[in-house]
Amino acid sequence: MTGKEKTELRKTQILQAAAKVFAEKGFQEGTIPDVAKESGVSEASIYEYFSNKENLLFSIPMEAMQRLSEKIDFHLKLIRGSAEKLRAILYLQLLFYIENRDYAAVIMLILKQNRRFLDTEAHQAIRKHLKTVDKVIRDGMECGEFRNDMDPYLIRSTCLGSMEHVVTNWLMLGHPTDEELLKWVDPMLNALVRGVGAGNELNQCPLKHLIVPEDVEA
Repeated sequence: MTGKEKTELRKTQILQAAAKVFAEKGFQEGTIPDVAKESGVSEASIYEYFSNKENLLFSIPMEAMQRLSEKIDFHLKLIRGSAEKLRAILYLQLLFYIENRDYAAVIMLILKQNRRFLDTEAHQAIRKHLKTVDKVIRDGMECGEFRNDMDPYLIRSTCLGSMEHVVTNWLMLGHPTDEELLKWVDPMLNALVRGVGAGNELNQCPLKHLIVPEDVEA
């Protein structure tokens, strides 16, 4: 392993530990010593990578968003139709939250309340993901799949806002369950498509066949 690879591995180790600490204790109560203990990395080493606790918090989404975006981009190339692509985005994002619950808690319950996060590089990574959603919506409007008399921003806000509301309840109240969370994708998107679609509902072929084709390794 090269020195650069070791550095990246240690940073990832610290970020994962920080996400766990902040998700469990909150940002105000979680401390750098807590992160050091959780990660097995000294406090001094943490400060070599992150200038302070807030910088550490703001850095958490970078690596996670890169992984999520790469997975979404890969699958969108295999799927036809804007509604089905939106369906895949919602499914993959919810699945990612289930597999990375600490990250989901940091994003939904902590970072969304911090205006300074809007000026960070990590937030730009999130904005890049939103542009992917915007493109899917605009493509749907251009090809006649979605109504073209609506604001694409409103469609995106309705789609992702519904998902975020459900995820917040999942994190704070434990409802829906992990299994139920993924089953909410079709009802959420069908409600949206009825409002913005040009007369078509989503087809109901099993989602896993759209997301993970049998002859393609995800």
